[in-house]
Amino acid sequence: MSHSRIHNFGAGPAVLPLSVVEEVQAALPNLHESGFGLCEISHRSPTFQAVVDSAMARIRRVLSVPDDYTILFLQGGASLQFYMSALNLLSPGETADFLVTGGWSQKALKEAKRIGGSEAQWDDSGGGFRSVPKDGDYTIRKNATYMHYTSNNTLMGTQFHHLPDSGGKPRVLDASSDIAGVTLDVSAHDLIYAGAQKNLGPSGVTLVILSPWALARAQANSDLGEIPTMLDYSVHTSKGSLFNTPNTFGIFVLDCVFKWLEENGGLEGSIARNRAKSDLLYSELDRTNFWVPHANNDARSVMNVTWRCADEAMESVFLTESATAGLGGLKGHRSVGGIRASMYNGCPIESVEALVEFMQGFEARHS
Repeated sequence: MSHSRIHNFGAGPAVLPLSVVEEVQAALPNLHESGFGLCEISHRSPTFQAVVDSAMARIRRVLSVPDDYTILFLQGGASLQFYMSALNLLSPGETADFLVTGGWSQKALKEAKRIGGSEAQWDDSGGGFRSVPKDGDYTIRKNATYMHYTSNNTLMGTQFHHLPDSGGKPRVLDASSDIAGVTLDVSAHDLIYAGAQKNLGPSGVTLVILSPWALARAQANSDLGEIPTMLDYSVHTSKGSLFNTPNTFGIFVLDCVFKWLEENGGLEGSIARNRAKSDLLYSELDRTNFWVPHANNDARSVMNVTWRCADEAMESVFLTESATAGLGGLKGHRSVGGIRASMYNGCPIESVEALVEFMQGFEARHS
């Protein structure tokens, strides 16, 4: 029995390019002619080491990662990095500053406070998280060790479209939901982390990129003996991300995704496709008063578009009818409600075209 693939707008785990899914399917029984299946091969084997090396090399090329930066494949998602980043970068008595633009940066700040006196220097929770700060809207403290921000707010559909001013302090970035889909100057950051399940692959792998400064901070704090081994960047670096058994399946898929990116225009190609998709959907939302977009115009995300029906009672009808029409994953986050279309790298523009066509028909039927 076969089933057609739906138009998947889920926020994560998100849609993958079909060619990547087919490549993974072929590797399941026999990875690279090794005789071992993808999910059955030792992480210590030369075959899998080649996968790790390939994935790291592709990441460096696509994201222009400086040669002296360290790439790690970890587990625990961005949620673990909320705590792990602060644990490795903050020494006793030190503090960090946060730009709070949504639920995930709220959680990151909460975890950092377990380590030191971290504070929010900009927080839009009172405004319903409809915007991101402009330079000059906040001041980073002179005694802050670093500034942390989240580039894209998946829950509310806002996004930074500029590199935020850090007051000369190192930048720490949660790029989970827009990495490899928007402009990113890796060299302007000292730590970048991203759960793979939105733009890079399946759940279970977390990409971490460390500058020499960040790695030195981690090593210094490690030398104090206060960091648990599994949460120590310096340990994972010394073992090439193979300190313990990694998510071998997830790393292979991540390598396939970066291969697909390279074959389809690299980062610039990804940026152009994502802009075209979001422009198409926002144009439809702005065409009529039937829909009410959430984010302010200058902070709109190209990854997660969120909106309500002017008549909110119609939203449940919209979600039911859209699912019947083969459009999946459009329900807003459980803490927010409404409608959300996540259009990550693997989402083809044909899916957005189908969504817009459905929206036009829905409005015609229910106006």
